[in-house]
Amino acid sequence: MIGELRSFVFDCPNPRNLASFYEEVLGMDRIIDNDDWVALKKSDGGPRLAFQQVEGYVPPQWPGQLVPQQAHLDVEVTDIAEAERAVLALGATDAGYREDDFRVYLDPAGHPFCLVF
Repeated sequence: MIGELRSFVFDCPNPRNLASFYEEVLGMDRIIDNDDWVALKKSDGGPRLAFQQVEGYVPPQWPGQLVPQQAHLDVEVTDIAEAERAVLALGATDAGYREDDFRVYLDPAGHPFCLVF
């Protein structure tokens, strides 16, 4: 092993707004809160999610590949209907793609993520 995962970092236009979305979705705590960089972490440890401001940010286009998604999160849930209502209320958009065990959404900055069940 060379190292351990410290952070998964999202480029975005507004780090505080996107961090607020993921704080609610994943129950994480804000540990760094700057205008251009925000980081979240679970109180019991694990890797951080971080959000960095990028000037001229262009969101990924899913499912198209003109601007590839580059990466996405899978969020495991027990009640898909309840989870869907909650992420939509927080500002997510339904990407309209569904399989038997997952659904795809876009976070407020346009990154795809899946609710898996």
